[in-house]
Amino acid sequence: MIFDLFTSNFYLLLSLWIGIAIITFCYLFFVTAPYGRHANTNWGPSMDARWGWIVMESPSVFLIGGLCIFFRENLSLVSSIFVLIYIFHYFHRTLIWPFVAEMDGKKMPVFVAFLAFVFNIFNVLFQCTWILFIANYENSWLTSFPFILGILIFVAGFYINVRSDYMLINLRKSKGPGYHIPRGFLYEKISAPNYFGEMLEWLGWTISSLSPSGLAFFIWTSANLIPRGISNHKWCNENIENYPQGRKAVIPGIISVSYTHLTLPTKA
Repeated sequence: MIFDLFTSNFYLLLSLWIGIAIITFCYLFFVTAPYGRHANTNWGPSMDARWGWIVMESPSVFLIGGLCIFFRENLSLVSSIFVLIYIFHYFHRTLIWPFVAEMDGKKMPVFVAFLAFVFNIFNVLFQCTWILFIANYENSWLTSFPFILGILIFVAGFYINVRSDYMLINLRKSKGPGYHIPRGFLYEKISAPNYFGEMLEWLGWTISSLSPSGLAFFIWTSANLIPRGISNHKWCNENIENYPQGRKAVIPGIISVSYTHLTLPTKA
């Protein structure tokens, strides 16, 4: 049984998983995943972007839901809450967002969708291994400082993520297809507040659960979104006229990009 393998070798497998995330982080500074504004035809066959998105994110709703139903006797009240939080995020990401986002006529490489699908399967397996077979949360955990702090950070991140996404959607509805300069909210500080919000979500998940698998997920999220956010920021500077030069890329006040290189802010 696969969970016997994951449980008996949990920390070894998780360490390897984090190592792959670090390699991916470095790799993505040199190669930008070819979807969205960076789409190209050099990555093989493509598929409808909306259905590619739904398929690649689907394990994070249906696989984790099915596993938790099958192993429901292993769920405590606290672990059930963690599962519902996880599904809450991905239900929106998988089954709502693709139908409100501007995806008509857009394509996604099948290979990219496949890689994301595989990632989500492994991520679900790591999260379920911890939640179902290793962790032992008492009900008192619901009033603990890590749980409360983590949930607050998760909620703040979800709000930032979703509000930022819908600001872009509404901007395109009002100004037409293409890429325009978003104004207001955290867009005054950074180019990718949606990415920043998602990183906050999984940082909150990690703190609230004090979960090694949650930490791995946060590392993977950052490893994917920081390089992509920097690539998007660079693209905006190069392709959108009068793009605000004071904006950072992903994290307010920390990372800025000057067209071709990464810099850290310094005192004047």
